[in-house]
Amino acid sequence: MNTVVLSWRYLWARPLAAGLNLLLMTLGLGSITFVLLASHQLDRAFERDLAGIDVVVGAKGSPMQLILAGVFHIDVPPGNIPLADVQALAKHPQVAQLIPLSLGDSFRGFRIVGTTPAYITHYQATLAQGAIWAAPMQAVVGAQVAAATGLKAGDRFEGSHGLGGGGDAHGHTPYTVAGVLAPCGCVLDRLILTATESVWKVHEDMHSGDTPLDKEEREALEAEREVTMALIRYTTPLAAVTFPRYVNSSTGMQSAAPAVEITRLLGMVGVGTRVLQGFGAVLLLTAAMGVFIALWSAVRERRADLAMLRMLGAPPWKVGALLLCEALWLALLASALGLLAGHGLTAVAGWFLQADKSVVVDGWQWVPLEVWVPVAAVGVALLAALLPAISAYRVDVARLLNAR
Repeated sequence: MNTVVLSWRYLWARPLAAGLNLLLMTLGLGSITFVLLASHQLDRAFERDLAGIDVVVGAKGSPMQLILAGVFHIDVPPGNIPLADVQALAKHPQVAQLIPLSLGDSFRGFRIVGTTPAYITHYQATLAQGAIWAAPMQAVVGAQVAAATGLKAGDRFEGSHGLGGGGDAHGHTPYTVAGVLAPCGCVLDRLILTATESVWKVHEDMHSGDTPLDKEEREALEAEREVTMALIRYTTPLAAVTFPRYVNSSTGMQSAAPAVEITRLLGMVGVGTRVLQGFGAVLLLTAAMGVFIALWSAVRERRADLAMLRMLGAPPWKVGALLLCEALWLALLASALGLLAGHGLTAVAGWFLQADKSVVVDGWQWVPLEVWVPVAAVGVALLAALLPAISAYRVDVARLLNAR
């Protein structure tokens, strides 16, 4: 007797019950897989983009907004800060490195960021083609930007006002693509980088219109120059105690500690994650109850079949194994479908995030924790099948035959 084949046939002898239990278990495992994939990749993205940034300084407002806008580029910054104040911060003895960021324009929804080459060096990004900008109005585009827009070294494009796209185009001040970054898996993939002077030039020319600026007007605009925020790395960890207090109390700017704000953010996101995990667990428990009821009923319905198997020479443990194999078939099928559903759902979520120019989530990336998905499925199925298997093991052949 081939127990594996026979258990497969017994499983689908009741297709409605088997299909319903398979669906419930697949939904539960798919939900858990989605949570594992999404949370793992978001945590890795946060860690990668925050690496080496001790504090973000910008206009007063929400500290969380500063982090989301300045580090992850998924929010609108609270405002601009004077260039002179940022230059003074760069000379502070507790500041080892200051990277200015100037936001305000975009191209097809991708943000144009005025900064310095140190921003590229910070994330250890490399060029796939071309070179770093050598003059204002030259730009370096990220890998995701190049893939979505088709931009390559030597191309020209016009930015539009606003971070979401759809604003007025700056037709008088086009950019020239100097280089394209290789994929780095970081925030630079979805940004267009240029010199800070480029951003100033675009907006100063926009305010002047077709009328050339005279020397006094140019000097007045230069005196009022601003940047959006600054990413700062400390000279010593002890600066984390005093430097934010200095910025918040002695300047018109605000500091935001990425570690603190991201901990808050993950705490808020974690509520939804736990809800989804709980939903998956409830589905798994419901499926386990369904498996138990189906197999328990199967033992009662198949008593004659089980007695016949015993008469044909099947030992008691093999009869019990028949029930366990049915549960294992269900668990293996649900594991395969659940993993596929979880990855598919993550891919769909990643597509929506990519369309929104947000954090990149890959639906077909495997994470180590996924190994526990089939383990959980097998454990739940075997636990549900344990009592029915014991009942089948204890079938009294003589009594059944006498009863018939």
